[in-house]
Amino acid sequence: MINGKKVVVIMPAYNAEKTLKQTYDEIYHDFVDEVILVDDNSLDNTKTVSKELNITTIVHNKNKGYGANQKSCYKAALKANADIVIMLHPDYQYTPKLIPAMVSMMAFGQYDTVLASRMLGNSALKGGMPLYKFLANKFLTGVQNILIGEKLSEYHTGFRGFRKEILEKLPLADCDNDFIFDNEILALLFYYGYKIGEISCPTKYFKEASSINFVRSCQYGFGVLSVSLKYFLAKHGVFQSKIFKKNAKKLDFTGELEYYYKID
Repeated sequence: MINGKKVVVIMPAYNAEKTLKQTYDEIYHDFVDEVILVDDNSLDNTKTVSKELNITTIVHNKNKGYGANQKSCYKAALKANADIVIMLHPDYQYTPKLIPAMVSMMAFGQYDTVLASRMLGNSALKGGMPLYKFLANKFLTGVQNILIGEKLSEYHTGFRGFRKEILEKLPLADCDNDFIFDNEILALLFYYGYKIGEISCPTKYFKEASSINFVRSCQYGFGVLSVSLKYFLAKHGVFQSKIFKKNAKKLDFTGELEYYYKID
């Protein structure tokens, strides 16, 4: 705990067998109360490694997508009575050593959400980020800042922290079940007036680190622009798309989760 807040780290996982242990071992467990992994029906032994590490583990019986994986993660974290939830990818692209700093920014009431940004400083290219991804990240972030009216250094990091109230109140059930989910949740945070902080984060790109291919990257890029345009139209009262409507659905926390391995 930090400042009396229960901290839960969630890991949305898919084929993370080779990097999970390395990621888990770098977590400062003195600051983290529980780690929960959701395996999105991996083709490797991710769930077995997770159990061996004594991680609370949930396994989807079919591949549901990255966004759906996060939804299961957040449900599990709040059922575990988390006050602060940190999303950490188990592919070792981001360093878990930043978790105490990220949690502190929320535990003492300064921010509702904290993003670990690869674009603050000069670590992205040095860490091996492909040039086309770096340029695309810069371009998309610039356009998003114009449409949303904010000044984030990056909208595309997968290392994030949330206060529990956000996950309870935002209409996440209607958000995308694939990669666009990450951008929709940020758009919703700004739409409802929550405070987002950033912290500089080194990054590592290597063979085992998960990454979407060029075609999927292009699809993601167009999806990101669509989310930002929908935000702009909703914020200016022109048109409210599904997630920005007043009757958009929140996550349902009443159902039971299918635990593969649970720590008593």
